[in-house]
Amino acid sequence: MSAAAGAVPPAPPVRDLGKRVFETALTVASLPLVLPLAAACAVAIAVDTPGPIVFTQQRTGRDGRRFSMYKFRTMIRDAEALKPSLRHLSVLPPPDFKIPNDPRITRVGRFLRRTSLDELPQLINILRGDMSIVGPRPERPHFVDQFATLYPRYTARHRVPAGLTGWSQVHGLRGDTSIEERARFDNYYIENWTLWLDIRICLLTVGAVLREVMEHRAASKRATAAVSTPASTGVRLVEPLADLV
Repeated sequence: MSAAAGAVPPAPPVRDLGKRVFETALTVASLPLVLPLAAACAVAIAVDTPGPIVFTQQRTGRDGRRFSMYKFRTMIRDAEALKPSLRHLSVLPPPDFKIPNDPRITRVGRFLRRTSLDELPQLINILRGDMSIVGPRPERPHFVDQFATLYPRYTARHRVPAGLTGWSQVHGLRGDTSIEERARFDNYYIENWTLWLDIRICLLTVGAVLREVMEHRAASKRATAAVSTPASTGVRLVEPLADLV
């Protein structure tokens, strides 16, 4: 990579303008498809568990600026208040917190996370200019401070707006994967950007989401077939969102 840590050149203004125009047009054009899907997600969340449908969280974006990022709620209400009682289950030392098969995640929430549909409200962030469709995924500020001290090139990711999806994500670098590897892929994307690369990442992302949806539906059908249900009850043991998307 060409830029050394501490001397990171910004993205060219012409590129920024072209990318912004393209992504705004793409976002607006996708609304007729996305809005019914988002409405189905919202209904499923409301039916599944009480609580707000959307929640906001502070994230770090371009040039280290903080913004409020929107996501569909995937946990039970007051999930944060349950942390102290679940701390002993965390596989990470404080202040980090991560539980395998976190019991605070709702049924619908698991599906939304697996398919990344919980990220749909970030289209609002894109239209507001907080984020791009394609770019490095934004992280919470305290994690940014931590990672910046561990990985010299981590803050170079903030040369461009944060993204809904990115080069790291389409290569499977999400969740518990290496932060250093994510930063390497993100910086590669920034330094080798083309409009075609953005289109390619968008296509790969859509393909990955569709595969996850189809796999979830297939798993739900297998689970239903494996359970003996009296015909008179008419009960279908399928997670509600699977029938809505």
